[in-house]
Order: sequence, then C-alpha cells, then structure tokens
Amino acid sequence: MKTINVSQTLSVSNHRVFSSDLNEHDTVFGGKILATIDDNSSIPASRVARIETVTASVDQVNFILPFRLQDSMCTESYVSGVGTRSIEVFTKIIGEHLKTGERFLGLTCFSSFVVVEQGIELPEVVPDTDEYSFVCEGYEQRQIERMNKLKQQYDFNKKISLKFPWTK
Repeated sequence: MKTINVSQTLSVSNHRVFSSDLNEHDTVFGGKILATIDDNSSIPASRVARIETVTASVDQVNFILPFRLQDSMCTESYVSGVGTRSIEVFTKIIGEHLKTGERFLGLTCFSSFVVVEQGIELPEVVPDTDEYSFVCEGYEQRQIERMNKLKQQYDFNKKISLKFPWTK
C-alpha cells in the first residue's frame, strides 16, 4: 500500500478580515467561515485521492473564539485519516490580531470527503509531527461515531416528508 506524509496534504490559506466579512455582532459571518473550511479542506482530500472527491459531511465545527475586523485568519487543513473511499480532513483556523501580533485558536473542524470512483486504493497517511500524530490517533473512534450517526440519519431521513408544505 502506498503512503503519504500528512505534511504532504497540508493546505494553508490566509485571509484578512474586512468589514464586508462581518455579521451584526461585528464578528466574521459563520457562513463565510464554513465556505473557507470547505474550500481549503478540499485540497488535502484531493492531494490524497488524486481524483475527484466530494464533501460528504462537515462532522464537527468548534467555534472557539471570534474573528474581528483587522484580524487575519490562517486556515490550515490536512488529512487526518483515510478509509476505503472516505477521507477525513482536519481544519484549524488561527487568528491573529494584526495590531498586536497576538495569535489565537479560533476554530477547529473535521470534514469528510468521499472519492467518486469505485475501486480506488487510497494511500495510508503517516503523521510526521506531534500535532498530526495527536489528531490522527483519534481517527478510528471518530469514524465509528460517524458511521453510527450516518445510520441514525438514514432512519431520520425516512420520516421526513417530501410533500409540498401547502398540501395535506
């Protein structure tokens, strides 16, 4: 089986917070952050698969501290686990108060991607820093939890009506 170092999957992007990014609380709008996560995390998934991948889920988003005007947001995403057809990507966004240089952890997130084609053999990821080892070691437990939630969601979806809301 092929292997790839986690560091080879790393995608980093930076964004300066402007007034157009803010919501009514003067913090970055959550939808903008979610788009940033999806954009950035799709790159590590593609670096592992080297074929088309699609976002299957955003499994856990932890908004830790808000991003404000004049902050920067440094988004780092990397592959934290690989299944048969699925790829887990961890994303963190580090904020920096540009006037003081103070850095802070603003967000962490796990996303899942799947390869579109059948019969693809994904490489094993090899953690090559202490952080990567720490994050990757929880992959199997997160995958078990994801599969349980997926089964629950399947049962839930069966009970959701597809009728037009104005008909009885």
